[in-house]
Amino acid sequence: MATHIEAYVGTAGHSAWFSDDLGETWVHPNSQSGMYLEARVWAICTHPQQPKWLYAGTDMGLFGWDEDSTRWQHIESPMKDVWTVAQSPENPDMLIAGTRPAGFFQSLDAGKTWKETTAPDVQAFSNINMGPTRVTQMLFDPIDLGTLWATVEIGGVYQSQDLGKTWCAKTLGLVSADVHGVAVIRGPKGEKIVFATTNCGLHKSTDNGDSWAFQPLDSQWQYTRAIVPRLDSDAVLFLTNGNGPPGNTGKLLRSMNYGETWHALALPGALNSTPWCVSTHAHDPMLVFMATNLGQLYRSTDGGDSWKRLPHEFGEVRTLHWRPVEYSPARPKHSITMRPPM
Repeated sequence: MATHIEAYVGTAGHSAWFSDDLGETWVHPNSQSGMYLEARVWAICTHPQQPKWLYAGTDMGLFGWDEDSTRWQHIESPMKDVWTVAQSPENPDMLIAGTRPAGFFQSLDAGKTWKETTAPDVQAFSNINMGPTRVTQMLFDPIDLGTLWATVEIGGVYQSQDLGKTWCAKTLGLVSADVHGVAVIRGPKGEKIVFATTNCGLHKSTDNGDSWAFQPLDSQWQYTRAIVPRLDSDAVLFLTNGNGPPGNTGKLLRSMNYGETWHALALPGALNSTPWCVSTHAHDPMLVFMATNLGQLYRSTDGGDSWKRLPHEFGEVRTLHWRPVEYSPARPKHSITMRPPM
């Protein structure tokens, strides 16, 4: 068996795309693959204990990709519009998912059955959003293994301390309830630090989310989207920053000191919109992908010191993910019936 890197992009209207050459080229499963070609793919997740499987949250529900059959399978659930999905690091059969309108769901049997869990007032801000609220991220806490986090646009930050059975709002100190992402790290003295990103800026908590402090950025914009630790060191984090959704420019920021200060990274060319997604993996912490909201894609192989803009440009990108995949040399890496690139 050999190992290669497989990358995935989820788009808002052109389904999911695959790359097995570090993002240089992309292929698109065709209409016989099991997922509608114009689906909106909001989230993709994989687990190292399931090397031939991945989950995708879409506007048509939850799907699973099977490497053996090279097909998408629709997973029956009470969820219609799935905006985020995550698997427990300890148990890949434990899934949490978030929807639009905002709702929290849990499965303990790899998606065979689902239960909607208790999240008080998760719809309270629907009048502000001028439409349905949505869950933008769900995260298994890497430090406190029984704790989960969820962010809601517009609705704030939620925390569960019983693996997703019940939830409580953690909003004290947030300058905006329009929350996009969350990250949990261990600080320089071993303390737990939680970050949350919003349309009005970055927030930090040192008391497990009980209170938040606004962290002004040295940037002309405070809009923040994704915050992602580099998986070799909690000291290193990436933060996407721009002039709104989708915006027409922005910055990819990096901190080398646990989020105390941030510096813009040099990206080749002109950005067409706000940087939106960052993807890292423990298999190679130096390999980092970044996508803008309107489809530009960048890659770093040195942990963010330098970047290459990749040739393919998508429409609107909503999620970005990569992982190592084992394959047999006797079987092509992509034995998939593909739609030609557009």
